[in-house]
Amino acid sequence: MRLCSVAVADFRNIRSIIIEPGHHFNLLYGLNGQGKTNLLEAIYLLGSPRSFRTSRLPELVKHGERQAQIQGTVESGGIENVLRLVIEPAGRKVEIDGKAVHKASELHGKLNAVVFSPDDTGMVRTGPESRRRYLDRAVYMGDIGYLHCWHSYQRILKQRNHLLKNADKTGLDIWTEKLAESGAEVIERRLGFVAVLDGKLQKYYATISGDSETSRLSYQPDGVGSRDKGAIRDELMELFNRHQRSDERYGTTTAGPHRDDLTFILDERPLKAFGSQGQQKSFVLALKMAEMDNLNETFGEAPLLLLDDMSSELDARRNHNLMEFLTTRKIQVFITTTERSPALLATAPHCAVFHVEGGNLTFEGS
Repeated sequence: MRLCSVAVADFRNIRSIIIEPGHHFNLLYGLNGQGKTNLLEAIYLLGSPRSFRTSRLPELVKHGERQAQIQGTVESGGIENVLRLVIEPAGRKVEIDGKAVHKASELHGKLNAVVFSPDDTGMVRTGPESRRRYLDRAVYMGDIGYLHCWHSYQRILKQRNHLLKNADKTGLDIWTEKLAESGAEVIERRLGFVAVLDGKLQKYYATISGDSETSRLSYQPDGVGSRDKGAIRDELMELFNRHQRSDERYGTTTAGPHRDDLTFILDERPLKAFGSQGQQKSFVLALKMAEMDNLNETFGEAPLLLLDDMSSELDARRNHNLMEFLTTRKIQVFITTTERSPALLATAPHCAVFHVEGGNLTFEGS
């Protein structure tokens, strides 16, 4: 999979840019706040229903403008498609080869991209919400059916919470059963995805860190020990029934898939409590590499890799290990840094270099 060209207009601080990225490595360098991450975000949005930075559409439109536009030509399986995205404060419109797209399934897989940013490393140290958000987004990228079951669960959860707040609890049992049914599918798909990533994680952690610690993922839903969807549903029903009194007291569903956590473990200890900053960064990046591997197997070709703010995210040794690894893979990579790093350019042959300043982009050669 390759992004052949991309045009961005009135997106955040970008007025208008058109570039033809290099086939393998692309370095976007410049001072902080100039628009490097904005360009990565624009590329990511071409193939994803949501940004990796915000869910608020008005933030994406340049101040004083009515709409933002992103257009990219993507080569996949020897076929080129033109993806076009128009973003307005009230919504977004997507076109593929000039035809309007109305369902997420039509866009799914047209441009796969995995992003590694400072915010991703932060999810190790923060609460479970950011890890759930990562998990749900990662599962969806390789499994279009997950989006439907996740939305279904959220819709049912909202209705059950509404009843919990009311004096009249008529229908609560029915909505609880529906929540258990929908929640079982969410958990089943999450468990399957985590098992696949966990099987790939150790190899990539060792490659990036150069260390021998054992790394693994743990997703153990609260009150659920089964792997079969029917058994998961029964266990969720027991969980909801046990918590019903407290749910009614607080007016919300206090347990379930929407409260679960994804645990990162290094040498059989929680990474959050015992991992160094370097270990945490290596772990999350290895997680992203495992995610790329999974997408490669799912779609038959590697996704794009977007590495944001590499000058602050990895030390020299880990950076060297990563770049050495990426040179052996057929992956189109976009890297943002604050400087035109000679060490990075020496490791990344045939790298297209772009200078970003004030939302403008200048090609400086390969």
